Amino acid sequence: MQTSIFRSLRASLPATPGSRIPSVSTPSTGGPIPVVRSPATGRPFPAVSVAVRPAEITETRRTRWIRKLEEEEKKAEENDPILAFWDYQFLFVSQRSETERPLSLRLVEGSIPQDFPSGTYYLAGPGMFSDDHGSTVHPLDGHGYLRAFEVDGPGRRVRFSARYVSTEAQREERHEDTGEWKFTHRGPFSVLRGGKKLGNTKVMKNVANTSVLKWGPRLLCLWEGGNPHEVNPATLETVGEFCTAVDQPRSGGKLLASGAFRPDFRRLTTKSVFTELAALFLKPFLHGIFKMPPKRMLSHYKIDPQRNRLLMMSCNAEDMLLPWSHFTIYEYDENFNLLQKRDFNIPDHLMIHDWAFTDNHYILVGNRIKLDVAGSMKAVCGTSPMISALSLNRSSSRTPIYVLPRFSDDSMGSRDWTVPIEAPSQFWLLHVANAFEERDASGNVEIQMQASTCSYQWFDFNKMFGYDWERSQLDPTFMNPRQDLLPHLTQVTMRLDRDGRCNSCVMHQLARWTKASDFPIINPRMSGMKNKYTYAATCSGYRRPLPHFPFDTVVKFNRVTKSVATWRAGRRRFIGEPIYVPNGESEDDGYILVVEYAVSMQMCYLVLLDAQRIGKRGALVARLEVPRDFNFPIGFHGVWAPA
Repeated sequence: MQTSIFRSLRASLPATPGSRIPSVSTPSTGGPIPVVRSPATGRPFPAVSVAVRPAEITETRRTRWIRKLEEEEKKAEENDPILAFWDYQFLFVSQRSETERPLSLRLVEGSIPQDFPSGTYYLAGPGMFSDDHGSTVHPLDGHGYLRAFEVDGPGRRVRFSARYVSTEAQREERHEDTGEWKFTHRGPFSVLRGGKKLGNTKVMKNVANTSVLKWGPRLLCLWEGGNPHEVNPATLETVGEFCTAVDQPRSGGKLLASGAFRPDFRRLTTKSVFTELAALFLKPFLHGIFKMPPKRMLSHYKIDPQRNRLLMMSCNAEDMLLPWSHFTIYEYDENFNLLQKRDFNIPDHLMIHDWAFTDNHYILVGNRIKLDVAGSMKAVCGTSPMISALSLNRSSSRTPIYVLPRFSDDSMGSRDWTVPIEAPSQFWLLHVANAFEERDASGNVEIQMQASTCSYQWFDFNKMFGYDWERSQLDPTFMNPRQDLLPHLTQVTMRLDRDGRCNSCVMHQLARWTKASDFPIINPRMSGMKNKYTYAATCSGYRRPLPHFPFDTVVKFNRVTKSVATWRAGRRRFIGEPIYVPNGESEDDGYILVVEYAVSMQMCYLVLLDAQRIGKRGALVARLEVPRDFNFPIGFHGVWAPA
């Protein structure tokens, strides 16, 4: 590859002043070196297309030559689609090894600050993508591989652990004695090339790979379609499934009245009657044949720091196939006692991945879907993933936003919460950073939400990350289309009068930032309150074949001044979701943790950034190296758990 040509040329330059630069000639003719062309594009590389003639040089000239070669090497790396393709694949390489005991990480740059708080950064994500029988699964169906970075603040040390979450599917698909993997569960997003297709009802493959929660003494790994799995926080050994979707409050809890929508029987339609009858039929069918739990827990949860409460949400299994959505929101105290449970039945076919809360409201952005008959037939026949049974509903140019009462229906005034607020444009919500509300003296309420949103034209369940079950590699071009289609940081502002009527709903890009961005976070102490700063992962765009994803930059938004600051990882290095670690009274007095994936070396690093110095010199505080044997694929969502 051309990069090795540049390295050999650079190595051939004399090391001392006054030395002579050797002539570079072809082995066959002895003449000047010919033009070297890219195997991908056929274009010549200027740095090696001119013969290097003997000459007396000084150290300054030698330095200039090296700098020029490095610049040409960098330019070649930036523009080479083959190199970009394989760099992308290296983000999704399976890791079969697990740590037997915590490993100390080597500090390779900077130092761990003396005031860095002690605690553990847990990171959830997939670890296994290919088995030993020819099957490759969608990254969303990869078995959960939990990583833990235990920080000893006073000792200024970090220890690393990693283990698979022992789910039912994981125990079935990995041989206990030999360690051989054989995928038997389809999962919602995959088709097994080397496994059973037709008649394979093992769809709900709970892989516990999406997010991780530390609440009280419990550590839970969550997945979008089933119960969380409890894991020992110290050893990462799996304890078992943990049921959070309970119907009654635990000891000492008080169950609030249900917030369920009760239809007016005088206005019953044929459609609503059919929906109820279909639900009665689908429940035993989905549970008995496809082993779907009655309640499907969402992988995104919220923590209310003011009330010290954990908020979780579930939906009914049959909601995926019916034009009706049933959501249940639970609030727990620090001991996982259920304090309240509210049910909301919404007459729309929605898919919710993330959501928001404020002092008095829950906020659901309606990602609208519909049943796809043709896709359903392919899914049943095993020639398409099961998620093909659903498609995006693009029939409306607007987006419904449901502002639901958190404690009492009276907080909504005379407004019917089953009627959504209509956002002025169509967008698909991915992840929420924060939401808050402000009420004036007249009782008018302004609600603001910061989130990552993308276009319905781009979002595709089947192709996310460039997955194609008939190929063994992912296609990075799917994640790099037109920039305006991809996820962006958006602020939505809704203004309601004292009776709950919406006077306006406006949205705009956060701080006028136009680059693709996702995984927005804030200081967790500000959750549900008015925040000033938002952080996210974005892409610098310096590589033409990978202009938007994978991400390589942490971006910091100042919501008040509209200013933006960034920190970028090194060349051919990518990052995942940033995590905020509070360490002081002011909102941005803390640190950012982020994993850096150095794909060129197939290494992973834990990076510590000073949140206040992002965009300035000294933002990088420390970089620690994960042992090469435990280089792991890209993670999804993590959490910081103070000691």
